[in-house]
Parts: sequence; structure tokens; C-alpha cells
Amino acid sequence: MSQTVIVPVLPLDDEVVLPQMVVPLDLADADTRTAIEAAQVGTRENGVRTPGIRSNTDSGAQVLLVPRLDGDYGAIGALGTIEQIGRLPGGGKAAVIRTTARARIGAGTTGPGAALWVQAEVVEETGADEVSKDTIRDYKAVIASILQQRQAWQMVDSVQKMDDPSALSDLSGYASYLDNDQKKQLLETTDVAERLQTALGWAREHLAELDVNETIRKDVQEGMDKQQREFLLRQQLAAIRKELGELSGKPATEEQDYRAKVEEADLPEKVKEAALAEVDKLERTSEQSPEVGWIRTWLDTVLELPWNTRTEDSYDIPGARAVLDADHAGLDDVKDRIIEHLAVRARRAEKGLGVVGGRRSGAVLALVGPPGVGKTSLGESVARAMGRNFVRVALGGIRDEAEIRGHRRTYVGALPGRIVRAIKESGSMNPVVLLDEVDKVGSDYRGDPTAALLEVLDPAQNHTFRDHYLEIELDLSDVMFLATANVLDSIPAPLLDRMELVSLDGYTEAEKVTIGRDHLLPRQLDRAGLTAQDVTITDEAMGKLAAEYTREAGVRNLERAIGRVLRKVTTKLATEELQTPVKVGVDDLRDFVGRPRHTPESAERTSLPGVATGLAVTGAGGDVLFIEASLADPETGSEGVILTGQLGDVMKESAQIALSYLRSHGAELELPVGDLAHRGVHLHVPAGAVPKDGPSAGVTMTTALASLLSGRPVRSDVAMTGEVSLTGRVLPIGGVKQKLLAAHRAGITTVLIPARNEPDLDDVPEEVRSDLTVIPVSDVREVLLTALTPAESNAKFLVA
Repeated sequence: MSQTVIVPVLPLDDEVVLPQMVVPLDLADADTRTAIEAAQVGTRENGVRTPGIRSNTDSGAQVLLVPRLDGDYGAIGALGTIEQIGRLPGGGKAAVIRTTARARIGAGTTGPGAALWVQAEVVEETGADEVSKDTIRDYKAVIASILQQRQAWQMVDSVQKMDDPSALSDLSGYASYLDNDQKKQLLETTDVAERLQTALGWAREHLAELDVNETIRKDVQEGMDKQQREFLLRQQLAAIRKELGELSGKPATEEQDYRAKVEEADLPEKVKEAALAEVDKLERTSEQSPEVGWIRTWLDTVLELPWNTRTEDSYDIPGARAVLDADHAGLDDVKDRIIEHLAVRARRAEKGLGVVGGRRSGAVLALVGPPGVGKTSLGESVARAMGRNFVRVALGGIRDEAEIRGHRRTYVGALPGRIVRAIKESGSMNPVVLLDEVDKVGSDYRGDPTAALLEVLDPAQNHTFRDHYLEIELDLSDVMFLATANVLDSIPAPLLDRMELVSLDGYTEAEKVTIGRDHLLPRQLDRAGLTAQDVTITDEAMGKLAAEYTREAGVRNLERAIGRVLRKVTTKLATEELQTPVKVGVDDLRDFVGRPRHTPESAERTSLPGVATGLAVTGAGGDVLFIEASLADPETGSEGVILTGQLGDVMKESAQIALSYLRSHGAELELPVGDLAHRGVHLHVPAGAVPKDGPSAGVTMTTALASLLSGRPVRSDVAMTGEVSLTGRVLPIGGVKQKLLAAHRAGITTVLIPARNEPDLDDVPEEVRSDLTVIPVSDVREVLLTALTPAESNAKFLVA
């Protein structure tokens, strides 16, 4: 008759335990700990006692280990006895359980603790007598073979001593090659003969897989032995070739070929020593080593660099100036600097002065200006004027420091930096290298490329520049570096300090006409399939395109406008609406490119009190800025200052300073400022989608507020710039040349600038200065006296 026991259930999520197994279970698992504690309490309490277990001991308590696969409990579990509970080395606790029999889960019952208690019926196994000795012997042999391949020799002896077919079949609980579903099938099979046959079939399948893997392992071992033999033979063959090469006097191996190349190359002494050291390493390295490819690539890079190749500079100073003038109109500052550099080199060559202290007479210039003024194209003209090779390095958007200094050779796919690659591409050690868009260089966790440029662009250091890939000193002191940028704010101060700054502030209208006629028109004629005999554009039409259709510092939009005119002409020629030759005058522009986009608007914008015209500098050059002011209605009760137009912190502070100055000096200026204490002030700078900042709008804001309070409009032909202080001083600002060019383009005739900026007028083209009346001012009173229209007799103050 089967036995029934009352035991707590211990569910196993990722494991199936068969009888005759000893398993440790970690008590950190909540279900395991709950079942163990319940079993321990159940053995001690009266009325809840497992048959055959003493009530005064914790060990010996029984639990039912039931597999819970995919959330479903099995129908049969393994009845286990708690052998021992101990502490783990890490501080946790574990229980050792020995399973003894199969038990079928019955009805649930009550018991101590939070565990699930059930009535379990111990399963009586059948079919043990039907198991033949041959089956037992075969199973033992298969298990022994598996254990021998795993080199578990002690387990082999234990298996050979077992004769009970039920215990033998339950050994599969330890088999790692069986999954949980297979073990669950064995747990639920109560017929011993069937269970042993099933376990034997699975063991044979696993043994067959092990035999296949052993065959593969032997094949791999044989292949490795073959490679080792080939390696030894190749080494012997290399030695034989080396002997033959020494006898014949010719390189017999690729390594010897590299040695010959290094010896024959015209390399500096230190470079040759480093290259020969790498050749020695190459000869000692196995062909199968990945380092062979790295060494060969490094040697190829070193041999391709023009270590002792230099082009002869052209010392024809008038000829160099003619080249620069032919390629670019205006830009006298940078042209003068290049001519000065050539003149100094010519003088040093005449005096026989060469390298001094390891340094040659290179130069580092920073060309800063708005887009479209010819910074990038100027690099090619400089190289042509000097008779040097030219190479352009685009730096915009790079964020990796290794792009400048190169990668370490330990990395797969390592390459030298862009500076070394530029020298190799140029084919000489004294090219003109254009570092384009240096202000667009970024930085992140990979490093700061601008920091790597500090050594490259320092004439006192770059004669010993070391690239991470080459690890050899490279002399860059004879290289002429030209860096281009649109704005200076994003260039770090240490890097900017190493470069000589040359500003390209934009072109005058006359210069644009010259550039359009001599450079842009021929290029666009070629693109449109036309010739100079087919189409001509008058200077007056070119001037109107530059002034009223494209208001910019550079000439990119002017070139687009010329291209649009020529495309319209080509279309009309194709439809026979026009006949060649075609002459495009001012009156024809409306038919080809529509109405003008930029017409003078100062008179319209400043016709009312409270609006003043200021000047600003953006990344696209100088621009005209209108500032509007208004006062709130006294009945609204609003106070304070409202600032709109997406203004920066510095510009907001300028507005506060302007308001504070007028409040404290209103009586002196004869302005009705008494109501300012009870009325809100609103300052607005149009073009609200464009961020604006800087202190140079201080005088403009002060003038706009004074105009509003006095009711006197600001003169439409006057623009101003300057920082204002609380005492009314007009302080100096930057970008005077660009601001005056913008005022000239906008049709302004009078410009007020700080008195301390008067030396900056020397940089302004003469034709612009002759068209403008520039008035240096040092006090706000002078600004208001000039900018505001005269008051009419007996006029009352108009307060908006």
C-alpha cells in the first residue's frame, strides 16, 4: 500500500531534481526559504508532523521538490530530506537536500508558515524486474565513455559499482546534456525499464556528438601542427634566401627590400635610424603576426613623406602682387602681409641666412571674415603667388583629437593625422596648408582637436611636431598655415594667440562690381554655355544687383543673381525672344530677376519718435539694427522694463543702463522723465527670431528712449554704435569696419562711433569714408544733439 506524507512544496523554476540526488539550495530565494522554514517548524509542532521524523530537530525535515517550468507545476516531484543547513562563504545560507523517492502531489492541506502544504503519495516504481543485465551494462558503458571524455575518472568508478537500474536511470539528473523537459520526463516515468531505455537513448545521442567533436578537435590539432611545420620551413627558407641574397648582393626577401628602400631614401638621420629599427623588427617577426602589416604600413608612410623636398619660393615681389590682385579684388591687408613675408624671405636669402635655431621662417595667419569674401580661395592664390604647393584641410565638424595628431599604432586601422597626410599630399615640406573653418572644430569625450592644434600653429614649437602614428619629429616650421574662420568667439584664446589675425570684413559696392565683372560673370557665362560676345552686363546693372538684390558682405548671392540672369537670357535665346548679342542694363533687371529685395528703409522706420538705427556685427558680416521703444499707458498701472527680440544678457544690461541714465539725467537733457517711475517701458529689437547680444547697442537704446520722451524723431540718415555707461560716456566697441560697410550698403550717410574707435577708420576703404560722415563722440549728449531732429518752436513733448 502506498504511503502518504504531508509536506511543504518547494518549487524549482530552473531546475529538475530526480531521486537519489544531493542538491544544495540557496536560502536567498524566497520560495526556497519559505518551504525550508515551514518544514523545520512542521517537524517541531504537535499535530503537523512528517511521519518518521523526530519533532525536536531541524534536520531531517522533508520537503517536496516540484519543477515549476514556465509557471506550471509538475504532477510528480522528488521527496527530499533536509540534510544540513549552513552558512555560505559570502555570508548567505544554504540547505543541502537529499532526495529519496518520487511523490505525486495530492490535495492541499494546512501547515505552519507561508508555504504550500500538500498530501503527497509516494510513488511505487514498477518494471525493475524487466530490466536486463545487458541494458544495465550498455548504460554503464555509455555513461563511462562520456565521463572519460570529460576526464571525470572518479565518477567512472562510482557508476561501475552501481547495479540498481532505478538509481542508474536517475543519475541522468546530473547530466548537463539533458534539458529540463527531458529530466521532467524521466521524473514522471515510474516504469524503471522504460526510464532506463529512454536515458540510454539520450546518452548514446550525446556520445555520438562528442565523438564528432573529438574528430573536429583532432582535425584542428593536425591543422595547427601543419601550420607550425610550415612556419619552421618558411623560417628555414628565409634563412636560405638571406644567404643567397648576401652572395648575390641583391635583396632576396621583402624585408631586405624594405631595408634597401630605407638605405636608398633621402631621409634625415633620426628618421633613418627609426625606420631601420622597424625593419629589424619586421625581419624578426613571423609572417603570421598581425604586427607585420602594421610595420609595413608605417614604413610605407615614412618612405612616402617628402622629408627633404622643398619648393623654391618665388621672390618676384611685383609678380606675386600681380597674381594676388588678378585673383582677388580688395583684401589689401592679407595681400600686404603675404608680400611682407615674401620680402623678408627674399632678404634673408640674399644675406645667406638659413635656418636659425632649428626654425625656418614659416607663418601662421588667421583669415577671419563673413562667408563669401574669398577666404578659402585666397589660399590657392597665396600658394600660386609664392610658388608653393597647396593643400586644403577641412576642419569643420571634427571632434576627435586623433584627426590632428593621428592614432596610436596599437589600434587596428591606425592612420597618421590630417597634418601629416596634408604634407604627404602636397609633396613638399614647405606647402601652403589651408586649415578651413577652424572655428567649427568641436570637442567631446574623444578629446579637443583645437588643443592638438596649439603645437601645430605655434612657430616656436612646430619644428619638432610629433604625430602619434609616426612618433618621429616632423619639421613644420617652413609650412605657411592659413586658418579661416567666420567668427572669433568659438576659437579658444590660446589658439587665437598663436595666429596672426587678418580681418576680411567684406567688399564695398565698387569692389563687388569689379569682382562680378572680372571673376563671377566669366565663370557663370561658362556654366550657362554662353560667351562674352553673347551677353554683357553693364556696371550699373551689376551695381544694382549688388546693392538692391543681394545685400551681403561677400559675393556668393551676387554670383547666384548673375547666374539667374544668365539662365533667363539662355532661356529667352532658346525661345527666340532675344537675339545675340544681349546687353543687360538696369532697366532689364526687373524682367530677369524681379523686383529688388533690399531697398532703403531707414526713413520709413525712423519716421516716428522712439525708433533709432543701430549697427551690429553677425556671423554674416555687418548689419543695420533698428531699436524701437514705447511707454505703457498710465492707466494700466504697469511698471518695469519689457525687453523683446531674443536679446542676450549683455544687451539686456545695456537697456537697463540706458534707462537708468535717462532717469538720472533727464532734467539736464530737458526730457520729461518723471513719469518713468509709474509707466512701463518696452524696448523691442525687430527680427525677433535672430538672437542678439553685445554692448554696442547701448547708445542706440538711449537715443530711442530719448526720442520717445522728447517726441523728436531720430534722423533717418543717421546710424550709431557704441557702449554707454551710467555716467553717459560712449565706450569703444569692435567691428567698426564691418559696421561702416553695412551702413554704406543701407544708404546711411552719417554714422556716430565712439571717439576711442577713431583709429579704426584707417581700415575702412577710402570710397566708403568719402561717402559717409563719421562723427566720433564721447558723450551721450553729443549723440542726442546730432541724432535727434531739431525741436519745433513751442512744441510739446509727445509721450507714446
